[in-house]
Amino acid sequence: MESKNIVSHTESVSAPSAPGRFGWLYLVTAVLAGLVAPIQSRVNGALGTQLGDPVAASLVSFTTGLVLLLVISLFVPSARAGAKMIPVALKERRFPRWYLAAGGVGAMVVFSQTLTVPLVGVALFTVSLVTGQTLGSMLVDRIGFGPGGRRKVNGLRAIGATLTIVGVIWAVSPRVETNGSIAALLLPLLIPLVVGFLMGFQAAMNGVQSQVYGTPVAATLVNFAVGAVLLGILLLIRLPFSAAPNPLPTQWWFYLGGPLGCIFIGLSAYLVKHLGVLLTGLGMIGGQLVGSLLIDLLLPAPGTLVNAATIGGTLLTLGAVALASMAGGKSPKPRSS
Repeated sequence: MESKNIVSHTESVSAPSAPGRFGWLYLVTAVLAGLVAPIQSRVNGALGTQLGDPVAASLVSFTTGLVLLLVISLFVPSARAGAKMIPVALKERRFPRWYLAAGGVGAMVVFSQTLTVPLVGVALFTVSLVTGQTLGSMLVDRIGFGPGGRRKVNGLRAIGATLTIVGVIWAVSPRVETNGSIAALLLPLLIPLVVGFLMGFQAAMNGVQSQVYGTPVAATLVNFAVGAVLLGILLLIRLPFSAAPNPLPTQWWFYLGGPLGCIFIGLSAYLVKHLGVLLTGLGMIGGQLVGSLLIDLLLPAPGTLVNAATIGGTLLTLGAVALASMAGGKSPKPRSS
């Protein structure tokens, strides 16, 4: 009965399409949260190279994040109260238990990054992931799957989403490999496309759990616990058929991927209630491009190329996010439960 109430709530609540009183603050927070994603990608990529095993690197990233969340849940009163609500919410079925699959989507994001980037390159991976994420977020808002209820995807918001994808393609175009067959890349590109599509549902499921637990910290804790368990099982299955990973590195910065992921997922779970899944995703995409640009300027990797297209695409994406945030219009009237 409890889970039915939660589902009915997420389907029927009417929320304004445009951000409310603190909308711009929430939107800026989404952009700032997106800044950590390229840093996490750089750290996790380096860890994967160091260990020689993408699954092991993903597991290390999730484990460090899980340890940090456990420490926070022990010593921060609000986080501790949220952690105590986890078994209660599951026992009373305050949301469908399959919402825990959000942690599996998080594991898929990290794993798909380490698996497909060597095959298609960072640029094509980013375009495919962002396209899937934008389409999934639009669908989630349209059907009212998230904690903010149903949000109308009107013309301005659809244009903003489309321009976001165009801006990302423009920004990463200098880094697209031209010496490979696009046909041969289609299958690898389907992986980040599907994972990106599921990220919209992941944000919504984490947002619902955050609302039930009373804090995004608890939702992020569950997310990392589920992801770590799934990656651990995958690693155990693989070990008999592959070489053991290299020893863990001693440099501390190799272990920042997990804590940065906590920030990204926790803020996403918090913001979807206020901005909706689509606008939260678009804001974070804008932040990711800004972060990538700053990293390429300040700490360039070998082969890094920054030109007018990189800067212009980033500015276009930020403008598209601002356009989507100004989209007005009322959401459909709530249906009676």
